[in-house]
Amino acid sequence: MKLENVKVLIGDDSILARKQLKDTIAASYDVTFVEAVNGQEAIDLYKAEKPDLVFLDIVMPVKDGITAVSEIMQADPSANIIMVSSVGTQSQLKMAIEAGAKDFIQKPLDAEQLKTVINARFEGR
Repeated sequence: MKLENVKVLIGDDSILARKQLKDTIAASYDVTFVEAVNGQEAIDLYKAEKPDLVFLDIVMPVKDGITAVSEIMQADPSANIIMVSSVGTQSQLKMAIEAGAKDFIQKPLDAEQLKTVINARFEGR
């Protein structure tokens, strides 16, 4: 699947996690990236940049990923948000989905799972 003119926001406090996600996505898609280091920055960048797809970690400083999902969804109910976390418990996953996240990817990243999730968001585009 070829995605063009797609902007992706990655919100994670780990520079290594952001780089791995960017590198994995960039290996298959030609997209523009915007990066946030905490939940509040992710919210602010979402409102300013209007990305097509958002990847958020659950555990982040200032505001966690679940709070960020909730606030982004209040601003834009059609936001495409995917949670990416190594510490996702069932209760956190449930809260993220209830807040509006569309999917969840467990760290460490699996490139094929990531492609499946991305393609599902853009089917028919």
